[in-house]
Amino acid sequence: MRIQYLGHASLSIEANGKHIIVDPFITPNELASHIDFESLEADYIVITHAHQDHVYDVEALAKRTGAKIISNAEIASYYGAKGFEAHGMNTGGKFSFEFGSIQSTIAFHSSSFADGTYGGDPNGYIIESEGKRVYIAGDTALTYEMKLIPDTIGQLDLAILPIGDNFTMGAKSASIAAEFVQATKVLGYHYDTFPPIKIDKSEAKSIFFNRNIQLVLLDIGEDLAV
Repeated sequence: MRIQYLGHASLSIEANGKHIIVDPFITPNELASHIDFESLEADYIVITHAHQDHVYDVEALAKRTGAKIISNAEIASYYGAKGFEAHGMNTGGKFSFEFGSIQSTIAFHSSSFADGTYGGDPNGYIIESEGKRVYIAGDTALTYEMKLIPDTIGQLDLAILPIGDNFTMGAKSASIAAEFVQATKVLGYHYDTFPPIKIDKSEAKSIFFNRNIQLVLLDIGEDLAV
């Protein structure tokens, strides 16, 4: 798998020849102004929850690419009613797609669309493809349920965790989350986009380093291989 950071909590994942966009919030993000949204490829769009800073570009991207939307039942129904192809899931469920499998995990947050429509429970996701396993936590607080992931699902190759604080975990809680899921390598996201979530990157890396965990902070547009 190859993962490209598109800013905020947006990711582009290439797995088994398929392109997955996670939580597309690109065109309103000034920090991601150099990303060419119109050239992004998408076979699937994965949505962790319904907040605007995670779904802003969903409809434009799905309309242009014909991508299938994967999310919880409420979000899938919301977009299905608009004529988009959607696959609804719920917490704990697992399903296989062309790129591999995806399993929904618990995330402690809130979820509603900008128009006030209820967005169901927020989720994280574990993607398994090409013999690799990646945990995308979504917007979440530190939860004790994270300890169950390595025991019930298996060893992770990468954990993607929010570190911006205020709306989600900060770096300290995220470093504990990394220990809970037994991850030795973490990609940080959901930081710097807005004033309340601006971070000191050196301090964040030091917090993880002190727990013998590597925190990777990619520039927007940069990618890494898993």
